Amino acid sequence: MTRDTISYIGLLSANTLLGAAMPMLIILGGLAGLMLAPSPALATFPPSVQTLAGLVAAGPFSLLMGRFGRRFGFVVGGVLASIGGIMGLVALFQSSFVLLCAAHMALGAALACFNYFRFAAAEVVPERWQPVAISLMLTSGLIAAFVGPQLFIVAKDLFAPVPLAGAYAAISVLCLVGLLPLLAVRINGAGPAPAKLNLRASAAMMARREVWIAVLMAATSTGVMVLLMAPTPLAMVSCGLSETLAGDVIRWHVVAMFAPSFFTGFAIKRFGARVIVGLGLALLGLSALWAASGLTPTHFYGALIVLGLGWNFGFIGATTMLTAATAPEERAVVQGANDTVVALVATLCAFGGGAIVAGFGWAVLALAALPILGASLAALLWPQLRVTETSP
Repeated sequence: MTRDTISYIGLLSANTLLGAAMPMLIILGGLAGLMLAPSPALATFPPSVQTLAGLVAAGPFSLLMGRFGRRFGFVVGGVLASIGGIMGLVALFQSSFVLLCAAHMALGAALACFNYFRFAAAEVVPERWQPVAISLMLTSGLIAAFVGPQLFIVAKDLFAPVPLAGAYAAISVLCLVGLLPLLAVRINGAGPAPAKLNLRASAAMMARREVWIAVLMAATSTGVMVLLMAPTPLAMVSCGLSETLAGDVIRWHVVAMFAPSFFTGFAIKRFGARVIVGLGLALLGLSALWAASGLTPTHFYGALIVLGLGWNFGFIGATTMLTAATAPEERAVVQGANDTVVALVATLCAFGGGAIVAGFGWAVLALAALPILGASLAALLWPQLRVTETSP
């Protein structure tokens, strides 16, 4: 077994373990917030702080990895997540809402760090295998989607009669265990940023067409996915469907987000990243049309499953495009900017989606995604369209 193979297995194992914290936090944030918030209106404040912390931390973590290496950055993220879990545990024992928010701030920053595993995967394999490495790295999300909630069920009452405290303790232990596979990883990192890099040089990197198109595709894929996914339970319950059914729809949506990763990389290797991204955008459009066409369980299941599949193609394809478009010394800056933009768009869409559903309805929200997808698809295809127009 080669050193690169061992490093890849180490990254995949660490990402699987550390990534299991994400579904646990989706469950924990609102529940713990409701327990400790001084007002029910502030119940979602801890997960909101978590999202904001991830947005702020994305860029600095990329620069940290560029300076000290991927493994160092992931260790810092894992330790930060473990500390966040302990803070959440203490917050519940002391009934401290402020400490709970601080815990989710640390955890949100750590989750932003874990997003860089997909880029690290591309750095330990030959160039021709990078799409496959990126795609297979995201299969860990499928495992985490099942392991995380099950671990929550097992651990949540370990410190009874203090509810949920055991789940935070489990996150702390899980994130320390998740660091162990990194001992097998040997990787140079994203590449140090140029010593005299300034704002103008950074802007010049991002202004290159192949770079900003990749960023746009990742932001569009993630933004539209969050726009439709986040308010789905609200839309289903408001039209008379059960919370249990809504939860099952989200579960199959998550499966559709990550299960295709077993073959998406091979498809990119065969047909090219642009083709797969274009197919992803088309599937996202189909999902929006399906969602707008009705309010039955079949419509919700179909739309959300296709939505997950479209995100998978679009996001993995965009990540592959960005990796191919950047030199090693540029990656710390460009990848940090990419993940910051994606996180910002996701945050805006999460808040905007709920507001649109509450004010205008589910169908309007679904149709609102179509102009965004159309504009992004046009930007992706523009070079090919220009070549066609200028051909004799």
